[in-house]
Amino acid sequence: MEKYDLIYGQLHLEGFSDDAIWNRPCPLDPIEILKCHTSEYWNKIRTGSWSRAEERKSGFTWSHALVLRESIIMNGTLGCALEAVRGGIGLNIAGGTHHAFSDRAEGFCLLNDFAISAQHLLDNTETNRVLIVDLDVHQGNGTAAMTQTDDRVFTFSMHAESNYPFHKEHSTLDIPLPDGTTDHEYLEQLENHLHDIFSRFAPQVVFYQCGVDVLSSDKLGKLSLTMRGSQERDRMVLEMCRKHNVGVACAMGGGYSEDVSVIVEAHMQTFRLARDLWC
Repeated sequence: MEKYDLIYGQLHLEGFSDDAIWNRPCPLDPIEILKCHTSEYWNKIRTGSWSRAEERKSGFTWSHALVLRESIIMNGTLGCALEAVRGGIGLNIAGGTHHAFSDRAEGFCLLNDFAISAQHLLDNTETNRVLIVDLDVHQGNGTAAMTQTDDRVFTFSMHAESNYPFHKEHSTLDIPLPDGTTDHEYLEQLENHLHDIFSRFAPQVVFYQCGVDVLSSDKLGKLSLTMRGSQERDRMVLEMCRKHNVGVACAMGGGYSEDVSVIVEAHMQTFRLARDLWC
């Protein structure tokens, strides 16, 4: 998507190349992928042996480049997670592939970066309480399904109730919102639930899916947040993590406003807040 190149360019224009450590990931080791995705499914997407129906459900036309891109994105989020587990913040320009299930692709998501990275931390570090905050306008159905039997992972999703996916999975906590939800209503709900989750669950690391398809200008969203509301949403999440000395791995998620500059600016707000709070 065009937005990724534009975000990358804007980060350099604003001096993030001086303030941050940049990571250019290679494809993720399939061993990590197979901890969360079935071998049958991985072989299907690796070799392009999908049925036409499976390919349509993914939203993509299969290619070797597509699978390579997805694997690189997975490793990018894992790098962010390894920074987060040390108490820092890592931001993936892409990622947030929360519609991917262990055995199938959905909604432009082939592999699930948060599920894979969370599993890596649980297996290889002293982490045993992972919080996934999914504030994309669409419910993170794949993430919810892949983690719902592991009580070490708390999934929190605030999403448009009537939007895709039309069959919702069960997150640890789902907050379905009515069409047209505005800044005030959204932020009030978010603040209350974040305080409660941090108090009860006490996460050691947070994964934050910060899609900007919550904006009123978004073609695929049904909520009515302003640019300022989206910024305050990010501030609320990141300041809560700083207050509790919890590291964060962020993935940009969705954003489909007609004007790509709106999408880029909304994502840039997240990067600026991260720099202000952690640098």
